[in-house]
Amino acid sequence: MFKIHSSKKRNPWAWVPTLYFAEGVPYVAVMTISLIMYKRLGLSNTDITLYTSWLYLPWVIKPLWSPFVDMLKSKRWWIVTMQLLIGAALAGVAFTIPGPWWLQGSLCFFWLMAFSSATHDIAADGFYMLGLDQHDQAYFVGIRSTFYRIATIFSSGLLVGLAGALQVLTRNIRYSWSLVFYLMAGLFIALWLYHSWALPKPSEDGERMQRSVSGILNEFRQTLVTFFQKPQVWAGICFMLFYRMPEGLLAKISALFLVDSGHNGGLGLSDGEYGLVQGTVGVIGLTLGGILGGFAASRDGLKRWLWPMVMAITLPDLVYVYLSYVLPQSLFIINVCVFIEQFGYGFGFSAYMLYLIYYSQGEHKTSHYALCTAFMALSMMIPGLFAGALQEAVGYQAFFLIVVAACTLTYVVTWFLDIDPEFGKKQEEEESEEV
Repeated sequence: MFKIHSSKKRNPWAWVPTLYFAEGVPYVAVMTISLIMYKRLGLSNTDITLYTSWLYLPWVIKPLWSPFVDMLKSKRWWIVTMQLLIGAALAGVAFTIPGPWWLQGSLCFFWLMAFSSATHDIAADGFYMLGLDQHDQAYFVGIRSTFYRIATIFSSGLLVGLAGALQVLTRNIRYSWSLVFYLMAGLFIALWLYHSWALPKPSEDGERMQRSVSGILNEFRQTLVTFFQKPQVWAGICFMLFYRMPEGLLAKISALFLVDSGHNGGLGLSDGEYGLVQGTVGVIGLTLGGILGGFAASRDGLKRWLWPMVMAITLPDLVYVYLSYVLPQSLFIINVCVFIEQFGYGFGFSAYMLYLIYYSQGEHKTSHYALCTAFMALSMMIPGLFAGALQEAVGYQAFFLIVVAACTLTYVVTWFLDIDPEFGKKQEEEESEEV
């Protein structure tokens, strides 16, 4: 059990919820809010998906610099420093939006935000292990996930809706989005100040690893060697890359489809309506699907639920085919469709996350899991790079049909997996805690 200096001890309720709220906000800002903002500022779908998909890169290469986070400074130092940088990046986006170099400037600050957010993820997840004993780690695992989801609803729901309301009041799109990002910057400065006081100071966090760069490189080389020596390595990598390929195509275009104008084939939702549909109802569906998926796998094992989860992550994509052909005006129908798709994605994504844990078992499990998450980010980054160009070439209707056709890849890569029938029942809880 980890020991914490009594003079520096903090009630976990004082910092765990806010820490994971702070982890969620910048990720949503980079991956979701940027899409809607750039759409409102007049960028084409091709440019939006190309530019924003590259922002996945820090999460793809995150395993490369995570050892240096351990070696150079305490995780507490990394957390508060990255929160300050994220606040500065948000302010930078806000400052550049009204200016003549708004695209170059905002992308530059989004890059700073993405790298700072990825580094914050490394430090926060490590600090969670150091700042809590094993009992509290298990107790707060659901709390931290809940507050991450709250951050998602706050950012993609309330903040996007606020941007829409400000556009009505100010009749100035750039000024409205600038105000929203200034608000987010102020929030992060407040979080930085609060966590500078509230985060505990575990004794282990001050005992940094004394390793040389050559030692880190040798360890990373050994991690790579053992990663590629695992059974079914190529089947596993193909699964990591292609299981979510349809979602990689769909994720960014579905958001743009919801807000695009009717004459372009979109549903023409306002920012406030988008905040309700995708940022609130969709997130609730995603969360409920994930909870149900985890419960099902923990009861019967991953192998028992693998194919139902495959169907859950693919078949609901058909709702976007329906929406693109019918173009319903009813907000209720749109909400129901988005909820179904996101609930299915949450349920089906459980199989993906459990397989990453399954593949990472054995020696170097933590490092191998980090490499798996890099493939996970890459699986979203690659299809996103050309999704916008494909959509503009064929239109929304044909694009969503292509997404449904691409779902065959999910079935093919799943077919080649060989999974222990007992994995995911009782053993899964132990693996999740260790990872």
